[in-house]
Amino acid sequence: MIRHIAIPRGPIELAADLHLPDAPESDAPLRAVVLSTPGSSVKEQIGANYAARLAARGIAALVFDPAHQGQSGGEPRDLEDPYRRGEDISYAIDALTTVPGVDPQRIGVLGICAGGGYAVHTARTDHRIKAVGTVVPGNMGTSFRGFQPAGPSAALDTLADARVEEARSGEPARVNWLPDTLEEAAAAGLTDIDTTQAITYYRTGRGGNEHSTNRRLARGDSLLLGYDAFHLVDPLMTQPLQVVLAGRIGNTGSYEAGMRLWELAPDPVDLMVIDGAGHYEMYDEPAYVDAAVDRLTAFYVSHL
Repeated sequence: MIRHIAIPRGPIELAADLHLPDAPESDAPLRAVVLSTPGSSVKEQIGANYAARLAARGIAALVFDPAHQGQSGGEPRDLEDPYRRGEDISYAIDALTTVPGVDPQRIGVLGICAGGGYAVHTARTDHRIKAVGTVVPGNMGTSFRGFQPAGPSAALDTLADARVEEARSGEPARVNWLPDTLEEAAAAGLTDIDTTQAITYYRTGRGGNEHSTNRRLARGDSLLLGYDAFHLVDPLMTQPLQVVLAGRIGNTGSYEAGMRLWELAPDPVDLMVIDGAGHYEMYDEPAYVDAAVDRLTAFYVSHL
């Protein structure tokens, strides 16, 4: 069962779907999990795949579109602000604590890809979150700094010049998260398996969604370049942690980020590596997603 809800977030609202068990095992208040989704994705994509499975296993799961993206409010559109992404999670928890039948003392978070880093960053200081689950978690700051051929400082100089021009012209610059087609990727020399699988998921009928634009506001890149999702995890994120990783190590950095998180966390509970799975196959390949959700369910049942 899915309830469509609007989450108040200051002057705007976040569009959200609350996945609920069809037949709860008892009348006791439900455990619940807030999902934090990958960059550029919307609630109907990866988040829905995991939320529906959690609900089928008796755990309420709330997935939402980030502010400025999807069907949520917020201007300018397509902004990927890692700090606002974290605040979105806390606003989602605000809303979840008011839902009848949900136990406000048994709320966890599940972060996937970039959303894994955002979930961790939020859990450090929002201790209403009682358990932290991650699937192929990414640290967007590390990733973006690593993508700059001339280095992050030079990239910030370029972004500064671009923002000056944007202020003068009034035209906000947008960039692609991914090539829009496999042909565009091949023309750019991007033929590695991870890029190919990302495009196959996001930009085709397999996982594409009309509300996922594949664009981000360029001005947000300076925020990402200065971001560290795992800053102060070791002293602050005392909640139990579950990490699920793809066994085929590609170029997304999620395996390395997940292992780094595992090393930093004060209370690492369970590390699962799914043999044969690639990063993007963890988004919707049923065998891999089911294996991850089974393990996550056991984790949440034990710690929520």
